[in-house]
Amino acid sequence: MNEIYKINDLSELETFLNSQTSIEKLREKLFAEFLKYADYKSVSEWNKAVRLCECLAVIGWGNHEPVEALRGVFFNGNPRTFFCNRFGELRFVEAIWSKKKTGFTMEQGRTSYYLGPECKDKKQPVYWDYPVTEKIEDIKIESQRNWIPKNPIWIVRTISNCYENSKPVIESIKEKLQDELNKKMRPEKYGKAVNCIFLNCSFSYYDNAHCKTNYIIDETGRKLSNQEAAKELQKLYTKKEISENGYYLRPRFQYGPFKTDTGKINADIHFEKEFSQLTHQQQKEKLAEYFLVALKTIAEKQKKKIPGYDFNLMIADFTEIINKWKA
Repeated sequence: MNEIYKINDLSELETFLNSQTSIEKLREKLFAEFLKYADYKSVSEWNKAVRLCECLAVIGWGNHEPVEALRGVFFNGNPRTFFCNRFGELRFVEAIWSKKKTGFTMEQGRTSYYLGPECKDKKQPVYWDYPVTEKIEDIKIESQRNWIPKNPIWIVRTISNCYENSKPVIESIKEKLQDELNKKMRPEKYGKAVNCIFLNCSFSYYDNAHCKTNYIIDETGRKLSNQEAAKELQKLYTKKEISENGYYLRPRFQYGPFKTDTGKINADIHFEKEFSQLTHQQQKEKLAEYFLVALKTIAEKQKKKIPGYDFNLMIADFTEIINKWKA
């Protein structure tokens, strides 16, 4: 165990783990140690849980439920740490951290505990009020650097606003399509290089005169800054029309870079007001079309950079699932 905590380089860690004589015994030892630190009380204990999750991601979790130990950001900017399984469900302790003069400590009143299949004690889920003790440590809060096999395609939104007629379709994405993707995609067959492809949908909306956004889609493929897009928009509409309708010129698709250290890539998809005026079936057809365009474009761009990843099989599985969803 001491050696595992000392090795920081992932490739060295993988070599060390795979050189052990009995992987099964090692797995059970790592898992027992993980359960101890899954109920972490400090940064150093969280960091040990992270390292143990990295080790188990390398050799496999066996019959235990795999989880990832991740660091994110709470809405107020403070660090957030949590464990989640392949379906995005939270497990064990989730904490929000306060920055003190001498380091970080877990916030009282913002720490939760979630049950998992490995929880054999009599604990109950506790939301926000899981007891913590102030223990300040001036060390970096780590996040897992490798990942467990899981559905790589996540359909998300930056904000929840949309026109009323699109709400049932969008709810169906979250409650039905994403659930089917999580259950039926076959990540073990695609490869390890890709962790998550985020299809980030931005829908037009009009809540009131002071809260509105209507996208005008630029189909030219030009790469415009927001300032340049605003100038181009003024060639199409008067300033009064732009202000009254909340117009913004955006491309249909925007692609971010592939980040090899996290295995993540973003694709932003913008939807004009007219999309929400379609029937629910037509909206599903359009969504399926746009999602597939985004995935095929990402695959084409990344195939040479990630030659061992089976984008074709991934897209074939996604197509089969989304075709059933839109039927």
